[in-house]
Amino acid sequence: MKIGIVTLPFNSNYGGLLQAYALQKTLDSLGHETLTINRKTKGMPLKMKVLSFGRRTLLKTVFRKDVVVRTWPTKEEEKTISQHTSRFLAEKIRTTELLKSEKDFFHLSNYKFEAFVVGSDQVWRPKYSPDLKNHFLGFLGNESKTKRISYAASFGVDDWEYTPAQTQICNQLAKQFHSISVREDSGVLLCEKQLGVKAIQHIDPTMLISKDEYIQLVEEEKIPENKGTLLIYVLDLSDEKKKIIQQVQDELKLKINSTMPEGLFREVGSQNLKKCIFPPVASWIRGFMDAEFVITDSFHGTVFSIIFNKPFISIGNKKRGMTRFNSLLRIFNLEARLIDKSGENVNEILNDKIDFKQVNIILEERKRVAMQYLKEALS
Repeated sequence: MKIGIVTLPFNSNYGGLLQAYALQKTLDSLGHETLTINRKTKGMPLKMKVLSFGRRTLLKTVFRKDVVVRTWPTKEEEKTISQHTSRFLAEKIRTTELLKSEKDFFHLSNYKFEAFVVGSDQVWRPKYSPDLKNHFLGFLGNESKTKRISYAASFGVDDWEYTPAQTQICNQLAKQFHSISVREDSGVLLCEKQLGVKAIQHIDPTMLISKDEYIQLVEEEKIPENKGTLLIYVLDLSDEKKKIIQQVQDELKLKINSTMPEGLFREVGSQNLKKCIFPPVASWIRGFMDAEFVITDSFHGTVFSIIFNKPFISIGNKKRGMTRFNSLLRIFNLEARLIDKSGENVNEILNDKIDFKQVNIILEERKRVAMQYLKEALS
């Protein structure tokens, strides 16, 4: 079957790239022909750019000389920043031609897809979705015979963020799906209550392929070993999180390895562009392979800690969606690994060993159930 995969627009987010890679690889293993829909990422609106530029110019002139005035990269600067992650996308994920706007979804009829799979990531969260209607396959039209399913689609939160108008549209579109799979247990309830459809919960697609398949990506790129490390994958670094990192390092006596760029463009600006380059995806994976312990505030950082059987602390990230962490950790009976930014439970977690034998048993069963769902939904 020829399948189009609808996910969020690509950027330098490791989790976003790897979930797309894993879902495509999984569907390929079932004998399907797949392409992931490639679309342009929305930039910062002009109004916001003007306001930001003006405010930061004032700050730099009056208060702080080190303030970065322009916080968004140009197209050429973005190419430099994303050179490694863009290469992974080009080499490892088969995509359609780039859709330059959401209106271009109607051109997908040229590909003659027999089915569309929506997922994974927070595809059904309004703040991340460029167009919710497209993420509910509204571009197909009511008369289309194309099969519509979702796999591990996420709302990201456990409360309802849709406007009444969005709810009405998506309610009608959801009822045209043949099968609906969501990533969080709260998503099952939201589908039933707000969209009037039944859904089943499944694990993130990154967990559908084996650890060995990720190791193969690392070996292909000959990424050097970096053993005995405290891996830090923190998206929103704060003083509170720095204290947690320091506390764990003092206790475990491990050298720190970070898989994030040395600097972010909005903080260091164009004069330090090299510091903003995202490391290769294989280097990011290698970080989990070699880590003795992981500290992360990322959903996929938590996922890969589980995949590679690494003891970890997951710092709750409310801004990016807490229900994702809670739901994931509940599956594996690892809720105690989640802490808030106060870090009150750090010592308890360091003294608590994870039963990864049991974790892996649960993972294998969840994989089996998910694969059966995909086979039946696409039959």
